Amino acid sequence: MEGNLGRRLFILAGTLSVGLAVLGVFLPILPTTPFLLLAAACYARSSERFSNWLLGNRLFGKVIKDYREGKGMSLKVKAFFIVFLWATIGCSAAFAVDMLPVRIVLILVGVGVTAHIVFIRPSERWQKQSI
Repeated sequence: MEGNLGRRLFILAGTLSVGLAVLGVFLPILPTTPFLLLAAACYARSSERFSNWLLGNRLFGKVIKDYREGKGMSLKVKAFFIVFLWATIGCSAAFAVDMLPVRIVLILVGVGVTAHIVFIRPSERWQKQSI
């Protein structure tokens, strides 16, 4: 019984993490990757089916696998995330927020996330091409 409860709690935590990660794609305040990694860890401990579903997801699966294996991130993916990040932050700051302090926080979050993405090592495939 206890094992079954723990399994269900991990599945619930993983599912909530996936939901927050999806929201994080559209809301620059929420970080997407940490929630995806948390979901992957929860599913790995509770459900092979959910774990396979997440790792096989065409949008998130490769990012999780590469991050877990320390393979880095391609320049194309970095560029996509940075452009998407600043598009959502720009729209949020311009159309959804009226208070200057909140706009400043949005910009600081954008700078921090951009720095994090920039400092993720490039994937080996890109490193070999540039040499």
